[in-house]
This record gives sequence, C-alpha cells and structure tokens, in this order.
Amino acid sequence: MARKKSAISPILGRWRITEMELWDQEDFDMEVPAFIEFRPDGMGEFQFILVRGWIDYYLVEREGKAGVEWSWEGSDEMDPCSGRGWAVLERPGRLVGRVFFHRGDDSGFSAEKE
Repeated sequence: MARKKSAISPILGRWRITEMELWDQEDFDMEVPAFIEFRPDGMGEFQFILVRGWIDYYLVEREGKAGVEWSWEGSDEMDPCSGRGWAVLERPGRLVGRVFFHRGDDSGFSAEKE
C-alpha cells in the first residue's frame, strides 16, 4: 500500500532534544547531539544515548495542538528494540512528548526546532 505524503506542518523537520525526563544531557548526547526528525514522507528517525530509531508517524491533533504519534524500531547498544511515541507543539519551535520502549522504559522529552 502506498503511503500518502503528510500535509505541511510545523512538526516537520529536525528537532534538537534538549531535555529528557530519565537522563541528563551529558547522557542523552552521549554519541551524537540527541535529535528527532519528521520527514514529509511520513517517516523519520531519532537518536539519543546509544538508541537509534526509525519512525513511522502520523500527524494528529492533541488537545487542540498540532501533534504527532509514531511507532518505531531500531537498536539500543546494537540490540533490537521498538516502541511508540507522541509529541505536541507546545509553542512555535518547541516540541514536548514521550517516547516508549516496548516492554521497557519511557521518558518525557522536550525539543527545539533546528
């Protein structure tokens, strides 16, 4: 089944993760500056600590705000892992949300548009 392209949204683009509930910046920036990215084709990716994930997302509205929900699969220190997540545009240029690991941790995060 062909995937429809996402509408133009302020969510699209690359976001620098600036805060995480479970980890300090020194930790979440361990390998690269932590980020999350949403591309116009409905796909994206993120990386923090030694976790890298590939995202399949949909744009949504949450409590009247532009939002995004996704599932992901990837690796944590080279071990396969997967999960889901969501985020909302708190204000222009600031995204807040939560990322979940299947059968594991979850953490809130904040990100600024790059």
